[in-house]
Amino acid sequence: MAVKVAINGFGRIGRLVFRAMVDQGLLGKEIDVVAVADVATDADYFAYQLKWDSTQGPFKGELATEKSSPGLAEEDTLIVNGQYKTKCIAAEREPKDLPWKELGVDYVIECTGLFTSLEAAEGHIQAGAKKVIISAPAKGNVKTLLMGVNNEQYDPAVNHVVSNASCTTNGLAPIVHVLLKEGIGLEKGLMTTCHAYTATQKIVDGPSKKDWRGGRAGAINIIPSSTGAAKAVGKVLPEVDGKLTGMSFRVPVATGSIIDLTFTSGRDTSIEEIDSLLKKASETYLKDILGYSDEPLVSTDIIHDSRSSIYDSTATLENNLKDEKRFFKVVTWYDNEWGYSSRTVDLLMYMAKRDRA
Repeated sequence: MAVKVAINGFGRIGRLVFRAMVDQGLLGKEIDVVAVADVATDADYFAYQLKWDSTQGPFKGELATEKSSPGLAEEDTLIVNGQYKTKCIAAEREPKDLPWKELGVDYVIECTGLFTSLEAAEGHIQAGAKKVIISAPAKGNVKTLLMGVNNEQYDPAVNHVVSNASCTTNGLAPIVHVLLKEGIGLEKGLMTTCHAYTATQKIVDGPSKKDWRGGRAGAINIIPSSTGAAKAVGKVLPEVDGKLTGMSFRVPVATGSIIDLTFTSGRDTSIEEIDSLLKKASETYLKDILGYSDEPLVSTDIIHDSRSSIYDSTATLENNLKDEKRFFKVVTWYDNEWGYSSRTVDLLMYMAKRDRA
């Protein structure tokens, strides 16, 4: 029986989560998206946004719209492939006011970026939903779950609100997970991500009181920025809690980002061993989550790759002095939109499976 899902916020991630459900063949079979909530409710506009995407390409399927009631001024229902219907409803200032009980919603994917604390996200539970997945780093006492890294820690009886962290944490964590699992360890590390610009940035210079550089034109500047993505890895891998930090450079590409992790290992190792272990992981326990490449990739090559992280073995470096074998740099790519959206859907399906058991 299909789980009933609502998506709150139909921006970049909300739409791409919906598209990923369609691409994975889940919509109408294992997932019934009963509603999408946003400030706008015009289904024709939603269909247009889904059909034409400047970075991820056109929608793979057929889209149509209809009115759920003849008296409505505009279409309020999306129809996918001639049969799967999704209601477009108005967003609310408070999640508790959304009609999830009336619609029988099991899971809400919270994509507004606004309701990221436990207290705020629990408004969806008050509205009648059973579980909430926050598609962003969460504030406070919210369990962070990353597929392939710590998803097995999900407790259906306890974790009613969970976070899928950020795209960058999803990109970095699998690499760190392999280093720990395979016994190489990580004593300390610094992460830098060259991250595609996002919808929060500006096309031309504009006001940004809290982050002056963040107000500069995103498509023509490299903009240094803060990020909690590296520290957040410690939430899912306690062994490195307090051992990682980092920063971000927002760069003028629309999607396709890259992580540089420079670290001191817990024991002596080599580039050859690191490459070998990451390659093994990409083919076994992290298959479809971690990729491995020995080709000279650039950011465009990563667009629409559904994996969380694509390790670039051609970029691995070491800077060890005589008798030292513990100082390395590894590099991994990620489509900050599509990879993340795909993992959000995977997390939803994993939770649904565990909840049924």
